[in-house]
Amino acid sequence: MERYAYAKESYANIGVDTEAAINAVSGVRISVHCWQGDDVSGFEGGGALSGGIAATGNYPGKARCASELMADIDKMLSLVPGKHKINLHAIYAITDKPVPRDELRPEHFAAWVEFAKERGLGLDINPTLFSHPLAADGLTLSHPDEKIRRFWINHCKAMRRVGEFFGRELQETCVNNIWIPDGYKDTPADRMGPRRRLKDSLDEIFSEKIDRRCLIDTVESKVFGIGVESYTVGSHEFYLNYAAKNDCLCLLDNGHFHPTELVSDKIPSMLLFFDKVALHVTRGVRWDSDHVVILDDELREIAKEIVRCGALDRVIIGLDYFDASINRVGAWVTGVRNMRKALLCALLTPHKQLKALQDSGDFSRLLAISEELKLFPFADVWAEFCERQGVPAGAEWFDEIEKYEKDVLSLRK
Repeated sequence: MERYAYAKESYANIGVDTEAAINAVSGVRISVHCWQGDDVSGFEGGGALSGGIAATGNYPGKARCASELMADIDKMLSLVPGKHKINLHAIYAITDKPVPRDELRPEHFAAWVEFAKERGLGLDINPTLFSHPLAADGLTLSHPDEKIRRFWINHCKAMRRVGEFFGRELQETCVNNIWIPDGYKDTPADRMGPRRRLKDSLDEIFSEKIDRRCLIDTVESKVFGIGVESYTVGSHEFYLNYAAKNDCLCLLDNGHFHPTELVSDKIPSMLLFFDKVALHVTRGVRWDSDHVVILDDELREIAKEIVRCGALDRVIIGLDYFDASINRVGAWVTGVRNMRKALLCALLTPHKQLKALQDSGDFSRLLAISEELKLFPFADVWAEFCERQGVPAGAEWFDEIEKYEKDVLSLRK
C-alpha cells in the first residue's frame, strides 16, 4: 500500500488519477479465445488443421474435450484480473453425436451458455471455415462451386443465430466474426470473380435480420496466408468497403497486415467513420500471425490509441493466438495480463498534456516527457489493481501454473 501511495502521488503530480485509471481498466471486457487451450482442434474429432492455420509444438497437457477445456479456462481466469468474455469457434459445439456445421443450432452450445452464466462471462462466436473437407482446396464463401458455397453460407447463417442466442441469454452483445481462408498460392487469372462471389455470399448471410442488441457482425481481413501467398479474397480493402456499405464492422487483426503496417495507426481513422471498431490482438512474427501477446511497443500503442481516442466503450478487444510449444494455460494468462497491462499503462498517460505539446509544436518537450514516463511507477499501480481483483501481481502466478500442470495437465496421456 505504501508503494501504491507513492505511485498515486507521482502520477497526481502530472495530472493523472490512478484511481480513475484502475476503475476504467476494471470495466473493460476482453474477449479471450478458447482455442489457445487445444491448438484449434475443437470437438469434431477431425484431423489436422487446414486453411493456412498451424499450431506448432506438442507441449503435454492439451485439452481433449469440453470438460478439460473448461477447467483450463477456469484456471486461466483465476490468474487474470477483471471480467471477460470467452470467444468460441463453431467447432467447439458440444454434441452427443456429430452435427454438420451447416446444421448447428443454439442447443449445441447450451453447455457454454451455462458455463458463462455461472461465471458472469459473455460469449462471442466465429463460424469455422477451415479444417473441413469442403474447404480442402482453400475456398469457401468464394468457391466457384455453388453447392460448396451454399454449405458455407448456411453455416454462417447458423452461427449468427447461435450468436443471437448467446446475446439474448447472457444479456451481453455477442460478436460474430467471419474469417475465411480463401485465396490462391500463385498469381490468379481472375481477382474480381472470387470477390464478387464473396460479396454475394455475405449479402445473403447478412440478409437475415438479427436483433442488433444481441449480435454484432464483423468481417476479418488478412494480407496473405500459408498456401494463399499471392492472393487473398478477403483483403482489407474488400472488407473495409463492405463493412462501410453494409452496416457491419471491419475487424482488425494486428497480425494480418504487412509488417510495416501498424493497426495502432488505423484505429483513429476507423473510429472517425464507424461507431465501433473490433480488434483481434496478437503478435506477428514473420509469416506467423499468432504468437503469444507480449507487452511490446505495438501493444502499448494500440492501447494508447484506444484510450486517447476516448474509445474504451467503442473498441471491442479480442485476443487471437495459439502456441503449442509452451504450457498452454500459461500462454493464455500471459497474453491476457499483457493486454490489461497495456490498457492500464495507457490510462496512466497524461494524453491531454501531450496533445497540447504536439498542437503547440513543442516536440522537444513532448519527446522528453514521453521518455520520462517510461520510468514512472506503473508496476505499483498494476500491483494495486491485481490485489483488488484478487489475483497475483507478479510472476508468482506461474507457481499456480506449475502446480496445475503437475496435478492436472501431466495426467492427460
